[in-house]
Amino acid sequence: MNSRQRRGVILLLLSVLCAFGAFAGVLSVISDVNSKVGPEVSAYQLKTNIAPYTALNDGQFEKISMPKRWLSANAVTDLRELDGKIAVTTLRKGSLLQSDMMAAKPEIRAGEQEIAIMIDAATGVAGKITAGATVNVYATFAGEKEGDPAQSKVIVSNAKVIDVGKITALEPDQDKGFQATQAVPITFALNTLDTQRVAYAESFAEHVRLALVAPGSDGTIRPGDRTYQLDKDK
Repeated sequence: MNSRQRRGVILLLLSVLCAFGAFAGVLSVISDVNSKVGPEVSAYQLKTNIAPYTALNDGQFEKISMPKRWLSANAVTDLRELDGKIAVTTLRKGSLLQSDMMAAKPEIRAGEQEIAIMIDAATGVAGKITAGATVNVYATFAGEKEGDPAQSKVIVSNAKVIDVGKITALEPDQDKGFQATQAVPITFALNTLDTQRVAYAESFAEHVRLALVAPGSDGTIRPGDRTYQLDKDK
């Protein structure tokens, strides 16, 4: 082997060593990135804003992938956790779903009954009353006899709402002369007497409306203020 051939072999060996060195460098970088990022897992983010106390379902979220080490310990990775849950606060579009964002849907307690009535979607709910809310139930009645004044009565105070259904179109009631409108089924958890009061109001009142009670406040009405007639303001 002459000197030129020896130089060629040496250069070839150096090239091979450099290639191994570069490959080892790439592997080192990949290993370093993996050690910092780690494996990816599935998580879920909101497609749109969700109001407080709204029932949660799969369609409100989209699946994404992200490094496991970047997820908080309470991040939700399985949508089966949504079963029977409602939002506890306003959930913002794009936020990652976490277990502390939701709570179990309100349930009835011993001595309570569920009762659902249809409430006018515009004047009775207006999108503000949701499951978990506390409301006062008002009903207006015509005078019992001709010439008697109409009355507004607080039928139930501090009624607990446990479910709000979907808006439903109602047909006109030819007997009462009501116009076509939209209503929402509202389900309450009430004791026996309050359940009877709500059922009576739905059957005989001209209108039934709900007034939202601010969270943490007492919506109880004093006995003297439970009935109102227009002539009281005269």
